[in-house]
Amino acid sequence: MNTDILIVGCGVSGLYCALNLPKDKNIIIVTKSEAPKSDSFLAQGGICVLRDDNDYESFYNDTMRAGHYENNPDSVDIMIRSSREVIGDLVSFGVRFEKNGEEFTYTREGAHSRPRILFHEDETGKEITSHLLETARGKSNITLIENFTMVDLICKNNTCSGIIGHDADGNYISVNADYTVLATGGIGGLFKHSTNYRHLTGDALALALKYSIKLQHIDYIQIHPTTLYTKKNGREFLISESVRGEGAILLNSKGERFVNELLPRDVVAGAIFEEMKKEGSEHVWLSLAPIPEDEIKTHFPHIYQHCLDEGYDITKEPIPVVPSQHYFMGGIDVDRYSKTSMDRLYAVGETACNGVHGRNRLASNSLLESLVFAKRAAKHITSNYDAIKQHSEVSIDASKYDGYQEKYKELVLTAIEKEKQSHE
Repeated sequence: MNTDILIVGCGVSGLYCALNLPKDKNIIIVTKSEAPKSDSFLAQGGICVLRDDNDYESFYNDTMRAGHYENNPDSVDIMIRSSREVIGDLVSFGVRFEKNGEEFTYTREGAHSRPRILFHEDETGKEITSHLLETARGKSNITLIENFTMVDLICKNNTCSGIIGHDADGNYISVNADYTVLATGGIGGLFKHSTNYRHLTGDALALALKYSIKLQHIDYIQIHPTTLYTKKNGREFLISESVRGEGAILLNSKGERFVNELLPRDVVAGAIFEEMKKEGSEHVWLSLAPIPEDEIKTHFPHIYQHCLDEGYDITKEPIPVVPSQHYFMGGIDVDRYSKTSMDRLYAVGETACNGVHGRNRLASNSLLESLVFAKRAAKHITSNYDAIKQHSEVSIDASKYDGYQEKYKELVLTAIEKEKQSHE
């Protein structure tokens, strides 16, 4: 296949990037699973936004403090200053943020000094991503291909000209492109307990390692403090940060509160692990008793229903929660325009690292960061567009990819462990 621009992944960053590219460019988006099975659909809490000019300093400081001041200040500044423009775009695509009359309603989450998070019930990610997906499907210049797995980059002399992948039947195909954007999401599929979809296994990182594309902070992996404890296999169900932001409290087995729930995620998760170790338990408890019942049912309807399906009525009893792998702050190193160290190759969303999050991501900065830097990638490609005169013919030896999934997983996990040891 041949196209002008190829995007690998169809979460918010991949879709928003496509929608900001010129209408006269042919764009192919490939995704490893069905389109709605991206982690962007799972984001519950909301999306941060600069409320007004007076909010800049506290928003900046909250982000830096949560990231242990290892953030890239330039990236943080870009994200914050671009936030209202992004929200305007989302509203134009039909996204319905909670409002009080004509004014937006803001909620607060852990480590935020004030409410600055826009939301739609407790499934903001689904609301945003579904509208972006619907809009992208309606564009004649965008082709979306589902169940297509990237296994390799087409590159020569540190220049990318597309990918090699296979469809659901195992047929290998090359996709040639003038520019390639990696938007493949996180690495939760590498972990036993994760809120991510299982097919997100860091494929783009494996290829970055294979071709010596620069990486950054790949051992910076965030553990979310509160996922619903279960003995079932599969993806862990997230209990959003905003539940604690609205007043829910963490309790040990004796019903005692043991931590300030609004501290940064890594601090809260560490306190939970310590309490579990002290008590010899497999979980702690989250009580929503401080939150009025009607607010639980209107602000958190899907969390309420899911817990009810699992046998817990959160309006009447605490629920068992445990920390799980949630987000990847490291990734493929990119500049302020989302460009990687390989020519004609960009990376956006969770698979990229522009330094916004530092060592620990501030709650609800993920959707915003993904969108801001996806748009910057699109604008940079557009303003610097230079078509490849003639794409080289690609010969595919499918046998060379036998067992690639396990090899790639091992490659990424080994690199993460090596990075972790170097910091220790």
